[in-house]
Amino acid sequence: MKHIVIIGNGISGVTAARHIRKNSNNQITLISGESPYFFSRTALMYVYMGHMEFKHTQPYENWFWEKNKINLIHGFVESIDTDDKSIFFKNNTSISYDQLVIASGSKPNKFDWPGQNLKGVTGLYHKQDLEQLEQFAPNNQACKRAVIVGGGLIGIELAEMLLSRNIPVTFLVREKSFWNEVLPYQESEMINRHIREHNVDLRLNTQLKEIKANGEGQVSSVIIEETREEILCDLVGLTTGVSPNIDFVKNSNILTNTGILVNRFLETNITNVYAIGDCAEQKEPVGERKAIETVWYTGRMMGETLAQTICKKRMAYNPGHWFNSAKFFDIEYQTYGWVWAKPKKNESRFYWEHKNGTMCMHLSFDRNTKEFIGINNFGMRMRHSFFNKVLTEKKTVNYVLSHLEDANFNPEFYKKYAPEVVFKFNKENDTKIELKKKNWRRIFSEK
Repeated sequence: MKHIVIIGNGISGVTAARHIRKNSNNQITLISGESPYFFSRTALMYVYMGHMEFKHTQPYENWFWEKNKINLIHGFVESIDTDDKSIFFKNNTSISYDQLVIASGSKPNKFDWPGQNLKGVTGLYHKQDLEQLEQFAPNNQACKRAVIVGGGLIGIELAEMLLSRNIPVTFLVREKSFWNEVLPYQESEMINRHIREHNVDLRLNTQLKEIKANGEGQVSSVIIEETREEILCDLVGLTTGVSPNIDFVKNSNILTNTGILVNRFLETNITNVYAIGDCAEQKEPVGERKAIETVWYTGRMMGETLAQTICKKRMAYNPGHWFNSAKFFDIEYQTYGWVWAKPKKNESRFYWEHKNGTMCMHLSFDRNTKEFIGINNFGMRMRHSFFNKVLTEKKTVNYVLSHLEDANFNPEFYKKYAPEVVFKFNKENDTKIELKKKNWRRIFSEK
């Protein structure tokens, strides 16, 4: 019986542990310094907003781990000796392993801003960040204003959280439009408007210069780089992305770049040492995917895949077609396939936006073959199974549009807007696509 040690109890590490247990009787030890038990990181915002208690973020009861013979260690790893197969903790204890899985996740980026370590400066990633928010932003009396730095998904979540307690928010985004390194300009502009409609002081093309302190070492204000304007605040949220949490690995024999380098089987350069989740960097990225994927579902997939390899069914990591989802205040977002911020040379685009300014559809397709490449959906829900199928079968954009009834999760969208979408596409592309059921007249009469 082998001893398998997993560093990190996030979705990747816990999924690996569960599937290794399903397929073997090996000894399993799961290590975490952040919290003794696994919790849903994406649910932290709902704890702060009062929709649930922290205990509700734990998918498994505390007895689950002992029942399934998964040993838990609550502690911080300081170093790894791969020659001796030993792990050393900051409290001067150590354990040995036969096989090691590093699933240590990410840490928030910091860029050496003066004052970035003051009291009242936090991210939104760890359980400890939630505790910081409760301490420094419990209500709008204790926190008169918060400043968020960084224009990504975590930043928008933090803004929504703070507004739920009536705390005014200033949002500093260095780009000229929100998340425009990911979104085409139409969608990015939509989100700019939506953020401002929620009374957020959104500052584009704006960078942080300095965080200033009061006499007690707590945040009192920030200074803007471009104008030297001072904004008084009691909390600063640093949401400028994340990077692999691998400092404890760097003095070992395990090869790293930005993350821990792995092959398609999630193996490092050291036999019986693996890396999964946010801390893993593919030496050869899968298709158009990034070498490091900080996405919940890919972490889960890596955990499931690696468990098969450890249990002697060697399996390559194959995440399939890219998809993702998020929420920008009241606007839900889904993407399937690839819709780049700027189209590539072989791509054409089709964009439809509803007059209410909170719903849109953006399709990417090959300009020569008309093969469907990807879609962004805002303000509506689409079926994952449909787009997974059409991407696998390399269907045309014409096929996708003519089958919008199959694609739409919400039948009301199909009834109200599908004809409008198809009509606009036909007009712009000189085509004669018809909806699958050919019920244009009936649907238009219902609008």
